Amino acid sequence: MNTYKRHRFPPEIINYAVWLYYRFNLSHRDIEDLVAERCITVSREAIRLWCIKFGALYARRLRRKHRGYGDTFFIDEVFVKINGKQYYLWRAVDQDGEVVDVYPQAKRDGAAAKRFFKRFFKRLLRNHGGEPRKIVTDKLRSYGVSHEATRIRERGMRRSKSVRQAQRFLGAHAAVHNLFNLGRHLVSADHYRNLRGSALTEWGKAVA
Repeated sequence: MNTYKRHRFPPEIINYAVWLYYRFNLSHRDIEDLVAERCITVSREAIRLWCIKFGALYARRLRRKHRGYGDTFFIDEVFVKINGKQYYLWRAVDQDGEVVDVYPQAKRDGAAAKRFFKRFFKRLLRNHGGEPRKIVTDKLRSYGVSHEATRIRERGMRRSKSVRQAQRFLGAHAAVHNLFNLGRHLVSADHYRNLRGSALTEWGKAVA
């Protein structure tokens, strides 16, 4: 089945626009201008629909190819706005900043914690194959870093009209973040370029 059937624009333009949206802190209007610079006229509404449809598809493909997580996990929650209302964004990352799960909930109580941990362990066991060595849930300065990528894209959640839409955005954003989470400040320039090339190759396979 052709993934891009009945779409007027070539796949290369569609997946480039979706990559820009989930990889960088850009709005649909920003991307409209960027592709216009390449003499491609496409509306921000079309880009928005591409990001909804293909973002979820690419994320599923990337998650299937994910190589697994570390053995130490950090869990915390922060406030976010979804359609103007306050929610708690529960998030789990490993020691390398790989996002295991992100889950917005209306409350911050025992029942909400149980729901998140159930999701977290289910995903972890499916993708990791074993129990974690350590889970950190108290207030550490590392939480600010672990939430940084998501907080930068918080405006994407504000545009969502429901928690379901926000969850879809968060899932796609996390999958792309994990693919390009290359630790640039920890490796040499040559090694980083090699890692980036490998990540772009994986992206190319996910959008084919």
